[in-house]
Amino acid sequence: EVQLVESGGGSVQAGGSLRLSCRASGYAFSSYGMAWFLRAPGNEREGVAGIDSDGNTNYANSVKGRFTVSKDNAGITLYLQMNNLKPEETAIYYCAAATPLRITTIQDLGVPGLFGYWGQGAQVTVSS
Repeated sequence: EVQLVESGGGSVQAGGSLRLSCRASGYAFSSYGMAWFLRAPGNEREGVAGIDSDGNTNYANSVKGRFTVSKDNAGITLYLQMNNLKPEETAIYYCAAATPLRITTIQDLGVPGLFGYWGQGAQVTVSS
């Protein structure tokens, strides 16, 4: 059974930092595209940051320079380091994985519909 389990969410003041982790199991994710998405209350899921099997990364413009996506060499754990967090980034953050054929460009890492595997989400709350 394929599973993605997020951890590391929580509450932080504006300007603070959090690190999210996502542990994958049930398949060899080293060849998969993996990404983080967020869903704020009342909104659709939107891409935050992603990384392909070669280690190439893609970021939403709003988080460039503040967030860093990475994964361990085995492709088992995905990370999202979030610095200088803003109140409007309060949301549920989801880890997702896409099979190799679904990701053909870096920009695909920001498209929720291309991802077939999802974690349960981790709440991030940023207070002003």
